[in-house]
Amino acid sequence: MMKKLITVLAVTVICITVVFAVFMSLKQKQKSQNEVIFWTLQMSDFSDYMNGVIADFEQQNPGIKIKWIDVPFSEGEKRTLASVLSDNPPDLINLNPDFSATLAQKGALYEIPKSAGEQFVPEIIDSLTYNGKLYSLPWYATSAVTIYNKDLLAKAGVNVPETYEQAGKIAPAIKEKTGAYVLLPNITENDTMLKILNKYGVNGYENINSEQSVRVFEFFKDLYAKNLIPKESITQTHREALEKYMAGNIVIFQAGANFLTMIKENAPSTYKNTDVAFQVIGDLGQNDFSLMNFVIPLKAHHKDAALKFALFLTNSENQLELAKLTNVIAVNKETLNNDFYNTYAKDDLTAKARVISAKQLNRVQPVMRSARNQKDINNLINAAVQEILLDKAPTKEILDRVAKEWKELSGL
Repeated sequence: MMKKLITVLAVTVICITVVFAVFMSLKQKQKSQNEVIFWTLQMSDFSDYMNGVIADFEQQNPGIKIKWIDVPFSEGEKRTLASVLSDNPPDLINLNPDFSATLAQKGALYEIPKSAGEQFVPEIIDSLTYNGKLYSLPWYATSAVTIYNKDLLAKAGVNVPETYEQAGKIAPAIKEKTGAYVLLPNITENDTMLKILNKYGVNGYENINSEQSVRVFEFFKDLYAKNLIPKESITQTHREALEKYMAGNIVIFQAGANFLTMIKENAPSTYKNTDVAFQVIGDLGQNDFSLMNFVIPLKAHHKDAALKFALFLTNSENQLELAKLTNVIAVNKETLNNDFYNTYAKDDLTAKARVISAKQLNRVQPVMRSARNQKDINNLINAAVQEILLDKAPTKEILDRVAKEWKELSGL
């Protein structure tokens, strides 16, 4: 009898253990089914904002939990590539459009319904399409303005340039009367030269060796040869350009509104003589801009919840709050109609720059689209800039070779 009782108790314990294990397994599975893994790039400085948005979303969507992981900017692409190749990637990732396009080309991203883009600026959504399909959603934009030294322009007796051609025309007077350069164009940094070429309708291997393209390259070559732009223009970045602007060595500096704070803090005397204007344009009259966006990996486990959270992050209210914290430009149409982007006090230079940047988004067509092997194309163009400015060979000869190599990079 005792033996039988022990057997019954043992069986009961085993059953309870199994049931508990199954229950915990189901509970864990249910939790994982509702937990969206969300990666951002270097947003930890705004953790109060991010945590607040997440808390609001979870309150409004009690069946979904958000696990936020902030990734260092320098590791974003490497970690993302490793994750999307695995069977357990994050559900929503913050990336730049170039790398997003690369992942889309490799078939690693979920196709987002076009209807999801209705709350955004149409031209920006258009810039993110690849082969007519949408694989990412914008988060925020930046659009450089012309930051200029009023005092140096006045000494030279010239006005702030609206076009590159005007900048070239006033460069001699600026150099002669102030000793400064008109600008440091940092034309070998990332896709800077490609963005300039796009302002003249040069945007592919088909026309990189056209007469128009040769004219643009020859324009910078002439300024370089006449010492009207710094010799460092073929190697230095916008960071060095900022240093030269703060030191009064260049008259105009093209950058986002956030750079005004750096100038004010590090070069207060230069800041007192600083004003802002619309960015320098080319023949087509459009402005360039930069984006940060969201993608959903094809292998993500919670695509619908990730998309819902991405749209929540970019609704008009959350876009406005982020803009006020960071000075980035919203991409939500309703947010851009807010007074924050349309009015400014006369003595508020940062607000003036913000309003100008927002207005520039109204004229961005034709946009420069990311292409297959975009980084290699950037490197190809930047190497060509150096060869041309250093007069290694005739400009047309160099660009004919670039056209051929660009076509090969495009897989054609």
